Amino acid sequence: MKKLSLDPTDIRILSALQQHGQLSKARLAELVNLSPTPCWARLDRLKTGGFIRGYHADISLDRIVDFTQVVVTISLTNHRKADFDRFEARIKVLDEITDCIATGGGMDYVMRAITPNLAAFQSMMDGLLTADLGIGRYMTYIATRQVKSSQPNLGKLLADSRK
Repeated sequence: MKKLSLDPTDIRILSALQQHGQLSKARLAELVNLSPTPCWARLDRLKTGGFIRGYHADISLDRIVDFTQVVVTISLTNHRKADFDRFEARIKVLDEITDCIATGGGMDYVMRAITPNLAAFQSMMDGLLTADLGIGRYMTYIATRQVKSSQPNLGKLLADSRK
């Protein structure tokens, strides 16, 4: 897929939004060293171009509710497109699965699940196993604490990719 060209000011706008979330016109313009009207015009162009998918709050879940976080690796029995499509369609509708990435190598997927407790996680897994999704093997890893959770540094990632 062809990547659209962004200039350094666009990258500063995206980086500021990624770090701070939704900002006022004046504050965003100040952070990216641009006057408010052109800054807002660029922001509209970035939104229209699909570079911004949404705004989210970083909620401190552990201050609200007790929960269990589990990392799961899954290998499917068969590797036809229909098998992947069926599995992914089911995963997309499960609220308990907060992240799922397809991988190459020994496992087909790595997922993160958040449930009220371990019994609820196992019940969800039992449902996946009985749903005829072609799960051949899965491994679970209970998360004991969050060490880091962040977005990549957009400016650095872009600069490093050009080397």
